[in-house]
Amino acid sequence: MCGRFAQTLSREAYLAALDETTERDIAFDPEPLARYNVAPGTRVLLLSQRDDVLHLDPVHWGYAPAWWHKTPLINARVETAATSRMFKPLWQHGRAIVFADGWYEWKRKGDKKQPYFIHRADGEPLFFAAIGKAPFEHGDDREGFVIVTAAADKGLIDIHDRRPVALTAEAALAWLSPETSDKRAETLAHDGALGPDAFIWHPVDRAVGNIKNQSPDLLAPVDNPVV
Repeated sequence: MCGRFAQTLSREAYLAALDETTERDIAFDPEPLARYNVAPGTRVLLLSQRDDVLHLDPVHWGYAPAWWHKTPLINARVETAATSRMFKPLWQHGRAIVFADGWYEWKRKGDKKQPYFIHRADGEPLFFAAIGKAPFEHGDDREGFVIVTAAADKGLIDIHDRRPVALTAEAALAWLSPETSDKRAETLAHDGALGPDAFIWHPVDRAVGNIKNQSPDLLAPVDNPVV
């Protein structure tokens, strides 16, 4: 799954890594976002495309339509999202991108668990595939967005059996395009995603488990992990 991630760079740095040519209606802001511990239930900058223009809106991380009387969902499985009652409308009309530096997963063994930070080996930003309830500029504290996940493989499965779908820059732009069909989006989520060899990971301080903690120290490797 993806239940916690880091979004620390400036919006300009993320946008430059994604694309320099597509028209956008996004205020210039060179300040780092400095969110080292992004948690569900908070508002997260979400990139979408409307009328061929890129927009960046603060959107609630979580999705619970009026008929859903359980805890809001934060992830959608790529295997079923395009056809499920819950997510099909979002897949069709609410594809978006979440900027990230990496994400946290907890490795468990018995009653012990150890957080790990997973990121690109080359240090480049990540573009998580997301779907949500458009139009995003209106904002809604129940019908926000979810991050699309896929089954983990190779070494990543040693940490957790699910991972966020992290797209290449080219695939991310195609994912956002209103001209991309639902079927094409399914293909992008598989063929346009970074493979497991693109990632490395290391154990981090268990302080990341407290969503109130926000510090660069959360990303630093620790010695002697419990798992």
